[in-house]
Amino acid sequence: METFTSLKSRAPLYVLVPTILLLLLITTYLTLVLQNQNYHITDVIFFNNIPAQVANISILSPKPAPDTLNDLQNLKQKNHPHEHQHGSPPPFVPTKKKAKSLLDKKEEGLAEARAAIYKAARTRNYTSDKEESFIPRGNIYRNAYAFHQSHIEMIKRFKVWSYKEGQLPLTHVGPMDCIYSIEGHFIDEMGNGKSPFMAHHHDEAHVYFLPVSVVNIVKYIYMPVTDWHRARMVRVVKDYVNLIADRYPHWNRSKGADHFMLSCHDWAPGVTKDDPELYANLMRVLCNANTSEGFKPIRDVSVPEYNILDKLKINSFSLGQPPDKRSILGFFAGGRAHGDIRPLLFQHWENKDAEILVYEKVPKELNYNKLMEQSKFCFCPSGWEVASPRIIESLQSGCVPVIIADNYELPFNDVLDWSKFSIFIPSSRIPEIKTILKGVSDKKYLKMQQRVMKVRRHFELNRPAKPFDVIHLVLHSVWLRRLNVKL
Repeated sequence: METFTSLKSRAPLYVLVPTILLLLLITTYLTLVLQNQNYHITDVIFFNNIPAQVANISILSPKPAPDTLNDLQNLKQKNHPHEHQHGSPPPFVPTKKKAKSLLDKKEEGLAEARAAIYKAARTRNYTSDKEESFIPRGNIYRNAYAFHQSHIEMIKRFKVWSYKEGQLPLTHVGPMDCIYSIEGHFIDEMGNGKSPFMAHHHDEAHVYFLPVSVVNIVKYIYMPVTDWHRARMVRVVKDYVNLIADRYPHWNRSKGADHFMLSCHDWAPGVTKDDPELYANLMRVLCNANTSEGFKPIRDVSVPEYNILDKLKINSFSLGQPPDKRSILGFFAGGRAHGDIRPLLFQHWENKDAEILVYEKVPKELNYNKLMEQSKFCFCPSGWEVASPRIIESLQSGCVPVIIADNYELPFNDVLDWSKFSIFIPSSRIPEIKTILKGVSDKKYLKMQQRVMKVRRHFELNRPAKPFDVIHLVLHSVWLRRLNVKL
């Protein structure tokens, strides 16, 4: 028999050593491929340079086929029939695989969803178990195929648990007929027990909702006004988080990464400033989505602001005048002394140009809604905070929004391409507004106005919620961020 020494003498070290190292590298690579079961959704995007079969095995087939171990054992017995005689080692018996936890199953489902979204984006097609009533298409979307498949996966899998703890009116209810009304409608939608997204048990949920109303905290704790110090508001929310963290395992397990709260109040971003470590991973769904004040688009969600005056009439969409009948170039009416941007708008455009109408109060002989319906472009300047309900009013009247803001993360910006149906103007360019609007050709304006009419369905507020409406898009934004978290 040839010994290792004799083999060594025949094979030079400069051949033998690299060969052994290469074998070790191949073995390590195969081991990693077989063990790797889940991918971050942003990692899935970069599968272009990996063989499709490897990507698909890693995401969609984390388990070996059921009979693989038995087949290997039978093959061994066939090749070595006398190995089990007396004195031989006992036959190999595969150990029973440990049952998967509910959390493992949820994570596998999310991995499958990520794979389906990637496949839809790559193949420009979708996969669904049922007939789709609406198919997103067109350039108002950043990637219509990925968005559509993601929405399908959300409908199929996504479950939300709204915590039951807390006392009225600081939790579980919110305003439904004012400028902060999206807060109350969303809290009610998540807590009334009718939403198909609601989990039957907290262990089934993918995300956990904190049904705290910042608007009601301000209303009931700070009224009548004694002071405006934010410490009381901060303490109420922090006490609630500590309560649910003591009663349930979910917050501590994820450090808040699978939890979210929604508020439209101007003070809402300040809730988490007191303890940045505690709230480092909490998803904040905010109207006041100001990136200069700590709003992080990769973690937080921007939600549109609605000024609903009658909770029984939550949608007021109209066709308005057709594009060729809209005789007003640009229009705005609203308070002058709201923040730093509106005074600039009034300074440069109030009573300065017949084609640009800027009012603090609409003249009695005119009608606010009719003026919007007769305008090509409607100005949506920030007030004290970056968000403006006039964005929704513009869309409702078929008017192209002109968003005048600084550091504003627009709602659903990860899905919608706002440049296709709105114009964004920083405050520094307010003097140039007419030049900018005149620079939009008739052809481009017609396309933008058509896209306004198309995108409006995503800003309809329905109760109960309907597929692809604003509540669904809020949930979809939370769903996307949950896909980026692996527990």
